[in-house]
Amino acid sequence: MSSRVATYEQPIILARIVWQDPNTGRSHEFVLTEGATASIGRLETNDICIKEQHVSRQHAVINYRDGVFMITDLGSANGVYVNGTRITEPFPLVAGDEIRLYVPVMYFSAIIDEVEQREAVRRGTLITATTNTGKGKLVITNGAQEGHSIPLLLNSVTVGRATSKADWEICLQDPSVSRPHARLELVDNVWVIYDLGSANGTLVNNTPVTEKGRALRDGDVITFGQTVALFRGG
Repeated sequence: MSSRVATYEQPIILARIVWQDPNTGRSHEFVLTEGATASIGRLETNDICIKEQHVSRQHAVINYRDGVFMITDLGSANGVYVNGTRITEPFPLVAGDEIRLYVPVMYFSAIIDEVEQREAVRRGTLITATTNTGKGKLVITNGAQEGHSIPLLLNSVTVGRATSKADWEICLQDPSVSRPHARLELVDNVWVIYDLGSANGTLVNNTPVTEKGRALRDGDVITFGQTVALFRGG
């Protein structure tokens, strides 16, 4: 009689982010696996926490899209720079890139061989992909509600401008947001976002959302009018 033993599939390690704290001189290393999303900011709830005065509470996000790690500014006050150039849309990272959050500097590099992988895991903090369970939340990253984390508790959630008569689930304090603006629906454990004919549009990773909707992935950056939100799934 044979028995089957469950095996654990080791995540594929692809890259690292290294940041040296100028105050302590200590290097912090973060290891990214295939599919990983890493939020960066001053708050401790970020995957990469940098407590520096020029860094916004939620400053940027690095996510894995179609075989490439992309970095996106989350509407930060002081910007994100790659190799000295300020980015204005999702930007693909390659080995050797220097990422600057106005003052703090990080370095992005690829991890190729198994020896390097083992050493990186030993030294650094491992950041892995989330498992899609249908849960989700929006983290507001700019404006009056910056830092607010809003769990998606219903299967259908409407987003709109905060007014005295607003009856939608997520109310944004932003005059550029319509009444209502967008809707998120849970379909087969995947969150899908639809624009509801808003005046200023809904963007996901800087791409307009149509009435047909767009499926969301962990780490997607959503813009409602001038309000930026980070979608976290899991």
